[in-house]
Amino acid sequence: MADLTDIRTQTAAVVYNPTKVDLDLLRATVEQQAEQSGWAPTKWFETSADDAGQGATAQALAQGVDLVIVAGGDGTVRAVIEAVRGHDVAVALIPSGTGNLLARNLNMSLSDVPGSIRNAFTGEDRQIDLGMIRIERADASRDEHAFVVMAGLGLDAKMIANTDEDLKAKAGWAAYVKAIAASLRDPDELHLRFRLDDGPVMRTTVHTLILGNCGSLPANILLLPDAVVDDGLFDLLMTRPGGLLGWIRVWVKVAWTNGVVRRTKAGKALAGEHRNDRHLHYETGTKFTARFSRPEEIELDGDGFGSAAAIKVWIEPGAVRVRGAVG
Repeated sequence: MADLTDIRTQTAAVVYNPTKVDLDLLRATVEQQAEQSGWAPTKWFETSADDAGQGATAQALAQGVDLVIVAGGDGTVRAVIEAVRGHDVAVALIPSGTGNLLARNLNMSLSDVPGSIRNAFTGEDRQIDLGMIRIERADASRDEHAFVVMAGLGLDAKMIANTDEDLKAKAGWAAYVKAIAASLRDPDELHLRFRLDDGPVMRTTVHTLILGNCGSLPANILLLPDAVVDDGLFDLLMTRPGGLLGWIRVWVKVAWTNGVVRRTKAGKALAGEHRNDRHLHYETGTKFTARFSRPEEIELDGDGFGSAAAIKVWIEPGAVRVRGAVG
C-alpha cells in the first residue's frame, strides 16, 4: 500500500478515451479519491483519433506525474503502457472497453469503477512483463510497438479486420462472432520461416499464429492456458486444423478443456498435461523471428496494425508496474 507519509506531493494523471467513459462521473470520482488519499489535484489528458494515448501519456510524464491512470479500451491501455515503458511510473487501469483484456488477465474487477479508482490510489504495485514487436513492412520499413496481451496473425488478425466497429460499439464482444464466421471462409494460410529463441530455423504452414503475454479472453475462452504475465516468457500458439473435424477439436480444446476444465485445480489434474498435436501447437520463449511468404494482417491487443512481411518479437521481463493488480 502507498506510504501515507510521502503522498502529499504525489500527482496522478488520467489518460482517457472520451468515447469510452462518462467523463463527469469519472472526474468526480477520481478527484474525490485523490483528495481522500491526500494526493495533489489530478491532471487530465484526452486521447484522440490521431493519438491513441502515447502523446497524451508523454505530456503527463513530462509534467512529472507519479501515477498514470488509464481509462479506455484495450487500444488505449496498450498505447499508454507503450509510452510509459522505460519510466519508473505505475499504471492503473479503469476498465472501460469491450474486452478489457489486461484487467481481465490480472483478475481485476471489470465493472466496479469506484473500486478501480480507489485501488489506483491505494493499491499495491505488481511488475509484469511487456511484449515488444518490430514489424517489417512490405516496403522494408520497420516500426516498433509494445503489446501487453497478445500479437496475432492469420485467422486472429483477419477476425479483427472483419469486425464491424459500429456493431462492436452496440453489441460488444458478440460482434466478433460475425467476424469469425467471415474469417473462417478465408482459405489462405500463413507460410512462414521462423526461429524460436536460439533454435533452428524452421518452415511451417498455419492458419493462426499468436504470441501472448497472457491468454484469457472474453466468453470464458482461455486461449493460452499456461501464459503468466510475470514469468519472463511469451506463449506461442500455432493452429492448423484439418477440415471441419479439426476445427471442432480446436474449439473443444480451447473453449471447453482450457476455458472450463482447466480453470480449477481438480480440472487441471483431470485434463492432464497439454499435448501438442497437428491441430494445436504450444511453445514458450523469449524471442521469436518470422518471415512470411507474403505480407500478412497483424493485430496487437485486439487492434489491427496493417500487414507484416516479417516480425521480431521479444519479452521484457518486469518492464511494467501495474497498480492494484491481483497476483
